[in-house]
Amino acid sequence: MRAEDSQTWNEIFSQPLIWNEWAPTLAGKALEISAWIKEKQITEIVFAGAGTSAFIGDALSFAPSDGFLIKAIPTTDIVACPFECLRDDPQLLVVQFGRSGDSSESIGTLDLLDHQFPKVQRLNITCNPNGALATRAPAGSGEQKVIALPEATHDSGFAMTSSFTTMLLSALACLDTGADVAGNLKRIADKASSLLPALHSMTPARPDRVVFLGSGALKGVARESALKVLELTAGQTMTSWDSTLGFRHGPKAVITGRDLIVVMIHPNAHTSLYDHDVAREIKAQYPEATVLTLGGEGCDVDLRTLGDACWEAPLYVLAAQIWAVAWSGELALNIDNPFAGQGNLSRVVSGVTLYPVRA
Repeated sequence: MRAEDSQTWNEIFSQPLIWNEWAPTLAGKALEISAWIKEKQITEIVFAGAGTSAFIGDALSFAPSDGFLIKAIPTTDIVACPFECLRDDPQLLVVQFGRSGDSSESIGTLDLLDHQFPKVQRLNITCNPNGALATRAPAGSGEQKVIALPEATHDSGFAMTSSFTTMLLSALACLDTGADVAGNLKRIADKASSLLPALHSMTPARPDRVVFLGSGALKGVARESALKVLELTAGQTMTSWDSTLGFRHGPKAVITGRDLIVVMIHPNAHTSLYDHDVAREIKAQYPEATVLTLGGEGCDVDLRTLGDACWEAPLYVLAAQIWAVAWSGELALNIDNPFAGQGNLSRVVSGVTLYPVRA
């Protein structure tokens, strides 16, 4: 299957148009949600989701906050360890992300909020207007707001692409109250329009393993990038991810030879010093490895636009999206469903046994 013939390819390349068209609506919704958060006197926000949707929270946990604490807690942890993750507090806001809004852990978290944590406020950000996150009303006193993204973000391919980036941008718009939301989305979209074909033209040869490294908000992007390659190549390209500085402390042992190491250079000048140091160190210590840097001037891929890691996060993940699709095609996989016929992985996780909670 050629990469260009897949629905996943089309969904990746549709992202600039989606962001541009979504910008005016999102700007209005962000004002509404930020005012609601202030009205509810929220002191803590928990970002929740499973898999790719959880990694949105990993990135946003480094976003600017208006005096409240931000945590990223996957719904897979919330369902398994509810009382270690949440408390019944009306000043707590749980933000759930979900492409379909119908995964087992999304349902399980809604059940827990209804019965064990009914005072908690909720914001559901989803790509499916017909899923549980969009349609199910809360049972307790906690209020619920829903942001249903444009239909085009409800990716039909196995891998989450436009859903990841647009949910991330939508939540960030609600947090960063001083941002020019419409202006930021336009600038990111314009950059992505030129970046996507450039990334395609420089697709590296598929390595046996790929490592993605990033600092701060970009650590979550590194994690998502690693998952994209692992998923779309059906495990035939092993991946790893870490924080840039954390990589030295043992995980660097993953490098064995002709591997690809992608270092995401943070837009903050201080942070970038460490990122560049690690990139140079890997090049010197592992001459057989290929080290590519994503970031600003002097990097192999220049994606700088706004100078903010959270706002630029969707641009950093484009490399993994494009290259993973290309490598999937080289492996003669069904890019839109790399696990077709295997039955061990599916687009929406379902069938998870949800056990009753006894408080």
